[in-house]
Amino acid sequence: MGLETGVRAAAEDGADSSRSRCSCRSSGQPGPRSCGQSCRWGGSRPKESGTRPAPASETPPPKPKRSRTRKWRRAALAALITTAVVLPLSAATRPEIPAPAPASLAPPTAATLDKAYAANRANAAAASRMAASHGDNKRAAADRAMATPSRHFLSFDGRGAGQATEVFGNLAHADRIAVLVPGSDTSIDTYDRFRAGALALHDRLTQQAPQGTRTAVVAWLGYKTPGTISTTVLTTDRADQAAPHLREFMGELRRIAGQKANISLLCHSYGTVVCARAAAGLDVQDIAFVGSPGTSADSAAALHTRARVWAARGDDDWIQEVPHTRADLFGTTIGFGTDPVSPAFGAHVFAAGPGGHSDYFRPGSVSLANLTRIVLGDTKEVTRA
Repeated sequence: MGLETGVRAAAEDGADSSRSRCSCRSSGQPGPRSCGQSCRWGGSRPKESGTRPAPASETPPPKPKRSRTRKWRRAALAALITTAVVLPLSAATRPEIPAPAPASLAPPTAATLDKAYAANRANAAAASRMAASHGDNKRAAADRAMATPSRHFLSFDGRGAGQATEVFGNLAHADRIAVLVPGSDTSIDTYDRFRAGALALHDRLTQQAPQGTRTAVVAWLGYKTPGTISTTVLTTDRADQAAPHLREFMGELRRIAGQKANISLLCHSYGTVVCARAAAGLDVQDIAFVGSPGTSADSAAALHTRARVWAARGDDDWIQEVPHTRADLFGTTIGFGTDPVSPAFGAHVFAAGPGGHSDYFRPGSVSLANLTRIVLGDTKEVTRA
């Protein structure tokens, strides 16, 4: 999502619009009322040519509502990008939240899952006590919820923004597994909204899986996500840091689940950049990009994966207004290139319905229904955009 490109595009839109409204200054043709009398008549009354000019009271019909909405969104996007550059990051001024180091565990196996779950719950409980002593009641409550006996974490790290990998279902015996990778502004403090999507997917998989098919969902918050209002969300830097960790985790997951399991990687927003950077050679059946600003790859083929590559965008997702370009700005590459739902990218594009940027895993949504079909291997039933 190119910073320089986005701001320049918004400015050029405004300039083009201004030239269009007041082009009558040089042409002598009548223009809209908003240009003023001098503009309507080019400074002087035009010569008679057999056709009377339109009365000043006649104004062009209003532009369609969708056009006005798109202009508003572009203006909002330009303001958002400008704010990301001008304002300091809120995280930079927030005191670091104390927490114990992660539990020291060997890579989990099917036989040691319960031990890993127990150790990470204990770590979350300790993190809650430390956060409470530090006076951060919000973090203390979030950590405490993660320490309840019903929660199953393959990893937990309460330091800083925090990271966690949570399991829904019986991972060791699952036939179909979905791994969710979140986008910007996902942390332990905001984890519940990410978890809600994973739960919704797990519920839908449980309902729709054929008899005898066991399913599991993994919510992988295994990286420090960028802030939505930040310069880091405009580059691949955080994704480059996260990709090796995602590849390592996917290898561990394969060892836990065994070769029989079909694994799908479902990636949202900035998480699509993370998945794209990690995609080469991953042992997965499907990779789905939803609400993507671009993946940093020019095409699905450039991902160097044998997995089926899917993409979707909701009709009301603001990400559609992001310029899908890459530009060099002060030695840094800004933006993520080709739109994954465009024909040029070459993904299997599926319907996501009328939802917005945070609605892809909403219960009852078109996108959740299609993501469920992808995970279950019912690819012929996926509705196309």
